[in-house]
Amino acid sequence: MPLKDFSVLLTVILIVIMLIIPLPTGIIDFLIIVNITFALLIILVSMNTKEPLQFSIFPTLLLLVTLFRLGLNVSTTRAILGNQGDAGNVIATFGDFVVGGNALVGFVVFVILVVIQFIVITKGAERVSEVGARFTLDAMPGKQMSIDADLNAGMISDTEARDRRKKIEQEADFYGSMDGASKFVKGDAIAGIVIVIINIIFGLVIGMLQEGLPVAEAASKYTLLTVGDGLVSQIPALLIATATGIVVTRGASEGNLGHDITSQLFAYPKMLYVAGGTVLALGIFTPISLIVTSTIAAILGVGGLAIERNAKKLVQIEDQEEEQAANAEEDIKSPESVINLLQVDPIEFEFGYGLIPLADANQGGDLLDRVVMIRRQLAIEMGMVVPVIRIRDNIQLQPNEYSIKIKGNEVARGELLLDHFMAMSPGVDDENITGIETVEPAFGLPALWISEELKEQAELSGYTVVDPPSVVSTHLTEVIKKHAHELIGRQETKQLIDHLNETYPTLVEDVTPNPLSTGDIQKVLSNLLREKVSIRNLPIIFETLADYGQMTKDTDLITEYVRQSLSRQISKHYTAEGEALYVITVSGSVEKALADAIQKTEHGTFLNLDPSKAQAIMESVMSEVERMQETGQMPVILCSPAVRMYVRHLIERYIPQVPVLSYNELESHIEVQSVGVVNGG
Repeated sequence: MPLKDFSVLLTVILIVIMLIIPLPTGIIDFLIIVNITFALLIILVSMNTKEPLQFSIFPTLLLLVTLFRLGLNVSTTRAILGNQGDAGNVIATFGDFVVGGNALVGFVVFVILVVIQFIVITKGAERVSEVGARFTLDAMPGKQMSIDADLNAGMISDTEARDRRKKIEQEADFYGSMDGASKFVKGDAIAGIVIVIINIIFGLVIGMLQEGLPVAEAASKYTLLTVGDGLVSQIPALLIATATGIVVTRGASEGNLGHDITSQLFAYPKMLYVAGGTVLALGIFTPISLIVTSTIAAILGVGGLAIERNAKKLVQIEDQEEEQAANAEEDIKSPESVINLLQVDPIEFEFGYGLIPLADANQGGDLLDRVVMIRRQLAIEMGMVVPVIRIRDNIQLQPNEYSIKIKGNEVARGELLLDHFMAMSPGVDDENITGIETVEPAFGLPALWISEELKEQAELSGYTVVDPPSVVSTHLTEVIKKHAHELIGRQETKQLIDHLNETYPTLVEDVTPNPLSTGDIQKVLSNLLREKVSIRNLPIIFETLADYGQMTKDTDLITEYVRQSLSRQISKHYTAEGEALYVITVSGSVEKALADAIQKTEHGTFLNLDPSKAQAIMESVMSEVERMQETGQMPVILCSPAVRMYVRHLIERYIPQVPVLSYNELESHIEVQSVGVVNGG
């Protein structure tokens, strides 16, 4: 059990002990000071709360404090009457020092404290608690309906509605509890009066009968101690009663009691001038000391002047804020702001709140650094400048989910477990490697999320083990590569042209704006990127555009010429030095059927192939691709330059990841081995 919880239980046990067992005077002194300290702490807390629910434990605390004080009264009464007046140092000090040793004066002070507490504070707090409880219960149905209306209108979420309903229930419980707890304060005041009367009467009896003291001496001795005891108990009781009144009379506010009093009481500095003038007039026209009244009047005048200056500064600040708000409102109403709202980010990476550590550098996240490296890597590999990737959290996603959007549309989604590693099997599974089954998001391979303890063992078993940041980086890279052709528009193409113009101005001049426009060049570059052909070597691409741009405006055909000019680059991409290229060739009959189905129009060429023939060709392609994949080889389709583009268009919808090459796109020294043939049935 935590120490703070144990201390509360110990307090309750201590109250029982005080009621039964006589306590030494030293412990009584200690408990009296604790009582005063606790009462002072409670009133300070009640003054610094902004709304009653911040001190929701107050009703129960009030009961415990009241019982503690009454138990302490029993112990002090036992000490006063049973130890021949030896009730400890604190009570004697209050009896002698505080009231000057005069029992009659002390008794009058005690009676005044009781009257103030019982008639003014306790009675008022009790009434406010009763009315507050009644009004809170009466207002509950209306508040519930207001919450339901806001929820139905979409102004608040389900969570906010649930929190507001819970707060209403807590308020009702609190004011109901305070209505009952205020009775403790009232009973405490009555008990204090009764205990003092009993102590005085029986003190006289014990002093005269048991100690043989004269009436005057007995009355002085025991009355003085009783009054000291009464003051010791009534001062904390008065503080608690005041705290009760503060709590039940406080409404919800943006500040504590001190802030509200100073901000509202001194809200009108001119009234301070009036009050100061009135006090000064009292000193001038009455026998009251002019020194006292003039001092107070001066304080009020200086205070009013300072408050007035601060108020002027606040007005200036508010005017500036209103002007800024008005300008902002005008901006919102202007058509330009609406246009800004229509802007769509080229690439967005959104993630659930559980993946925030990925992007938070303070928690060790390096996603932002990885994004920079991805953009550099793609600039080198693909030759294009990847737009800025917008990274944001999205509470609509599951905590461990992330989403990748291209131009506002989601194109990929994945899930990460930050405290695990992704392990991909080498082909032969190890039974000792267990985890949560998943799919590698970039390439769709079966994988496992394994704990950190199994990481080393999985690596020794041949598994490919990747941490979550690397998983998401790879996925993001592959998604951008796949959709690179969508990310290069005319504006991006113009930037590439301007960059090339700095070093090859004559070449750029021969290509654009005549014979090819920026849009024509953009279509060629997009065609290349669609089939993952890098456009980094822009000089060679523009040399080809300059050569064939005069001959045709068909951007698809120009793309085929550009691909042939990039034969060395394409060959190197699909073959390693000294290795053969294993391909699936297209039979002559299929190529003839495709060539015969090509139709030319003024807008370009397209393939007008019989559906049954197209289906037969596709089935043959799919069969050969699957057979080649089963052997662990990357499938590549090879055909003549005349039909390459149409073969690509035919299979693009079904197997876009399979490259289609022509004979002219391969270097002459590359060894080509055919492992399959596409037939048309």
